[in-house]
Amino acid sequence: EVQFVDSGGGLVPPGGSLRLSCVASGVTFDNYAIGWFRQPPGRAREGVSCINMKDGTTNTADSVKDRFIISKDKTKNTVYLKMNRKAPEESAMYHCEADYDGGCQGSDAVGQGTKDSVSS
Repeated sequence: EVQFVDSGGGLVPPGGSLRLSCVASGVTFDNYAIGWFRQPPGRAREGVSCINMKDGTTNTADSVKDRFIISKDKTKNTVYLKMNRKAPEESAMYHCEADYDGGCQGSDAVGQGTKDSVSS
């Protein structure tokens, strides 16, 4: 069974940092991508960043590319999203999602979500 488990959310003050983790299990091929998506309360889901697990190619939204860093540890089947200088409007439920075609569309498999809140 393919499973993606995401974690690492929490409460941080404005300007703070968090690191999210997404652990994959049961995946038997390597040319897939993991993306992080977020959905703030009352707003639409949006893609944040994604990484191809085979070649490491990344794609990050312009709104966060100077603050958020996506990385992977292939030996642990884990993808990380380091989020720096968080803003209150970035409080959201974050999900990691797999794209089995290796792109950044997600939706093939979805983690249960991890919530972060940015507040003083």
